[in-house]
Parts: sequence; structure tokens; C-alpha cells
Amino acid sequence: MTPSPSDTGWGYLVKQECIAIDGGAALNIRSLLDKQQFHDPLGIALALGVSSATWPLFGLVWPSARKMADVMQTWPIANLRILEIGCGLGLASLVIHRRSGNVTASDYHPYTDRFLRANVLLNDMHDLPYVSGHWERANPLLGEFDLIIGSDVLYERDHPQQLAGFIQRHAAAHAQVLIIDPNRGNRAAFHKAMELNGFGLTQTDLLTPLQDDTPYRGRMLSYQRD
Repeated sequence: MTPSPSDTGWGYLVKQECIAIDGGAALNIRSLLDKQQFHDPLGIALALGVSSATWPLFGLVWPSARKMADVMQTWPIANLRILEIGCGLGLASLVIHRRSGNVTASDYHPYTDRFLRANVLLNDMHDLPYVSGHWERANPLLGEFDLIIGSDVLYERDHPQQLAGFIQRHAAAHAQVLIIDPNRGNRAAFHKAMELNGFGLTQTDLLTPLQDDTPYRGRMLSYQRD
């Protein structure tokens, strides 16, 4: 990886990484240099509920996002309309897009789209659909999806209810939801909320190290509504 300052005067530092994908070609990913980056001169992120402490989280390569990208390399995607929630740098969306899947990436951070477009270009792909998706607000442009995926999206106490409500608004009648969770403490509340929305749950432990042999412990949460 080669850290370098942004050459557009955006006020933060970035790096470029080569992320290995299990069973597929690696992805070239532009990410924030570290967790210390912050740039919100007009208060746009703060108005959306993104604090200075959480501002950089969208722009980092997280282990669970890498796991979801690996899963999507071989997941059956034909004829499915797919949504990645809290996509951040969009690793899983990029994998699906490269496989010619019908995927839309979504996040509520104001800089997500900027980084996603950069990473699409770095990997010689055509435009990947992106729509801002705020879990607590109406998102009329999103519509409904057959498969909704997300990685490490239950890290705050309010997230289970917020996310379950968002999924209820944007899941098709017969939908599947895949969440990779690195053993956060908020799963039980999410399970209950999803059950009330008609989703049954299957859980699978994920214990295989990442492609660079970094240890990983988490769980795949597969929710199905028939």
C-alpha cells in the first residue's frame, strides 16, 4: 500500500490497497489512510448523524466486509435485485458488479459515493448504481430488493431496530437478508425485530482466516421471508 495525500484538496489522506478475494481476482481499493481522518467543513455529515469519531469508519477496509466480498464471489445472484446496506467502500457490491449482478450500493455517509466511484475506476468497471440509504429516514428512490446484504452493521445499540425497519421497507415479499456480524453484542435484538417482520433465521459460524491469514471470528446471519 502506498499512502498519499489527496490531490484534490479534499482535506484527508488516502491509500491504495490490493484486497484478495476468495475464488476471484483481487480488488484495487482506495481507502482512508487511517482512523484519524476527518473532513466535514460544511457540517453535512454531522447533519446526517455522522459524528467526528465515526466519520472515517465508512472509508476503511473492515474484516467483515472482506468476508462478505468472499461470499458474494460464489453466491447465486442470477435474476436477483440486490442491495448492499452500509456499504462503505463497497467491496461486496464491487464483486457482484464484476459478476454482472444487479446490485445497488447504499450508505448514508456523504463521501461514500466519491470513494465508490474511484474504486469502480480503479478496477476498470462501468458505473455501479449507488443510492443514499439512511436507515431512519424515507428513501423513496431505493425500491424493493430480493437479496439485502450487509457486513458489521450492528455495532451500536440503536442499529437493530433501525436496520430491521429499513429492511422491512425495502425487502421484497420473498426476500433473503445476509448479515455478517463479527460477534457484536446486538444480535439478539436484531433477531427479534426481524422475526416480528416475518423473517426466519439460519446462523453459520465463520472461523476461517482472511485471505492474508488474519484470524477472523464471526457469524453469517441468513434471514428468509417466504
